[in-house]
Amino acid sequence: MPVDRVILGCGNFGGIGSTLDLVGRGETEEQAFAIMDAAWQMGIHRFDTADAYGGGRSEATIGRWIAATGNRPRLTTKTFNPMEAGGDSGLARTRILRQIESSLGRLGVERVELYLAHAFDPATPVPDTAAVFEELLERGVVEAYGVSNVEANELALFLEAGRPTTVQNSYSLLERSDETAVLPLCAASGLAYQAFSPLAGGWLTGKYRRAEQPPAGSRMTLRPEPYRHLEDGRVYVGLELLADEAALRGVDTAALALAWLLASPHLDAIVVGPRRPEHLDPVMQALTVLLSEGERAALGSLFP
Repeated sequence: MPVDRVILGCGNFGGIGSTLDLVGRGETEEQAFAIMDAAWQMGIHRFDTADAYGGGRSEATIGRWIAATGNRPRLTTKTFNPMEAGGDSGLARTRILRQIESSLGRLGVERVELYLAHAFDPATPVPDTAAVFEELLERGVVEAYGVSNVEANELALFLEAGRPTTVQNSYSLLERSDETAVLPLCAASGLAYQAFSPLAGGWLTGKYRRAEQPPAGSRMTLRPEPYRHLEDGRVYVGLELLADEAALRGVDTAALALAWLLASPHLDAIVVGPRRPEHLDPVMQALTVLLSEGERAALGSLFP
């Protein structure tokens, strides 16, 4: 049975996200195939990627896996970031048209189910960008489109200019800024909301402990800058309390953090990015944890 509220994030296939100097530092094709095989067996049939992940290697790896297995996941891909050093970026019309064709080629498909603007482009008027996405919608090469990494005021501009269906932003127990305006706007506008980085770059797995060096190969050794603000005594206290709550329920810390997200009535799905097949185990655990509104609020109060 498909696990509809979980999306396999493929940002580490062939690189670490869109970071150009980490191209080649992510999962090999063999490792990525093993992750996709495990996810598919578990019923995770929605895959998320981007043209710039691994400089195109993520999309190409997914395409070869589809060709090799005959499995056809529902695909999300995105565009904005440069794919190579010195490459262009943004959401101009000619670039979007070029990038969607190159993405379809690497994925080996005729359409993607969801196409996202990977970031807001202040250099391109939103009506111009929305018009291109609408054109792709009419052509049938995308089934729906949306935006990622947006603030509420930026999302409002897209809602005025077009018909986005989905917002994909960072959201977790350690990143809750969207609760102020973005999530209410999504609810009011009927937009699906997807949470990426649901474990805050691994911080909610319990792998980072006060006064200890981060594990080799972890985000805090490869790309620590987005998470430096979490090196805070209050965060470590919250993580220890979260681990205690998870132990009381007989699940991993990561599973409880994911269950907290899945208990939100405003969430369409979480995007998980396992580095190994066994990292999917907490995802399956999370699906068995049912939190009341009060329990969810109590867990949320563990963190500043």
